[in-house]
Amino acid sequence: MTVTYWLLFCGVSLLMSFTPGPAVLLAVSNSMDVGAKRTAFSSVGSSAGIFVVSGLAMIGMGAVLTVSADAFLVMKVVGALYLIWLGVKRWRSKEALISGDAGLAHTRQRERKNWQLVAQGLGVSLTNPKSILFFSALFPQFILPDVPLVTQYLLLTTTFAVCALISHAFYVGLVSLVKAHVLARARLFNRIVGGTFIALGLGLLKAKHKLA
Repeated sequence: MTVTYWLLFCGVSLLMSFTPGPAVLLAVSNSMDVGAKRTAFSSVGSSAGIFVVSGLAMIGMGAVLTVSADAFLVMKVVGALYLIWLGVKRWRSKEALISGDAGLAHTRQRERKNWQLVAQGLGVSLTNPKSILFFSALFPQFILPDVPLVTQYLLLTTTFAVCALISHAFYVGLVSLVKAHVLARARLFNRIVGGTFIALGLGLLKAKHKLA
């Protein structure tokens, strides 16, 4: 895997990680409940869940690679279309990045133990539709048939997990500054992220014959 190829994956991973989802909202919620430092435990649990979801996806992709190159190509196209769909959805969104309530329904339990926070993060990650869709539909875009799957699994999954941890730290720090205020220029943010998603999706569609 070339450095350019890996950097492209880093860009996609950062975009996915910084797009607010269940794991980000959990980190934001826990930062208000148990403090920024202890929120790291739930983020570690979330990262562990990423490796599980990615591993299950890699097992499925291994079977596809050995059975049908055409099926593998279909998965690549689906992944690119998924990126474009995410971009259009984010572009059209008029919702603030983080609102006052943010849909957070977690009960505030300041006395939760560290292992409970880890388990909570793991549970959210294993049931996070964004992660599941990413690893089942988009991950094949970056898998090279002539490179051992285990090597790619470790490199790409670790990269995605680190990007997720960075995004959690960013939002936790941001919330500590803005508290309950609605973030300004949310629509501009949506347009930038959405447009980037669409551009990446179109780029992957054009390059699909090179990635196969």
